[in-house]
Amino acid sequence: MNHCNFDKPCGALEGSGALLVVLDNKKRVNAMTIGWAQTGVIWGRRVMTVLVRPSRYTHELLENARYFSVCVPVSGGWKKELAFCGSKSGRDCDKLRACALKTRDGSKRGIKLIEGAGFWYECEILSKAEMPSSALPEAIRKKYYPAGDSHTLYFGEIIHLGK
Repeated sequence: MNHCNFDKPCGALEGSGALLVVLDNKKRVNAMTIGWAQTGVIWGRRVMTVLVRPSRYTHELLENARYFSVCVPVSGGWKKELAFCGSKSGRDCDKLRACALKTRDGSKRGIKLIEGAGFWYECEILSKAEMPSSALPEAIRKKYYPAGDSHTLYFGEIIHLGK
């Protein structure tokens, strides 16, 4: 496997974001814009952690998925697409079709990638954890969780890093 690159995802997530891609139970592709993620080593494995609120359709899909991918645009790319995929629900529309984004297969069956990504992470879900907002400092709770709608953290082993 390629070496994990920690600078590129940080730069992308500080900008417009990246697309978290997961299949539904009918093998349809859903993409959600993310602005928060981590890469690192946990349990002796290279892991990407993504945060998804339970109210999101993507959360429902991740609960039943084995894989997900995170597709990072080339610098400055996909601005309109990221804005759209971050403001619309896959429950209500086919976001990829609406944005004219095309997919291709990843390295394993069940992984889809967005064509034209600058680079991507293909991940197999290892574990998940509910994040209690009550454990966070008050300033963070007030800014990011005023309604108490904290995230679930999904830990995905990075099985392939592409570019």
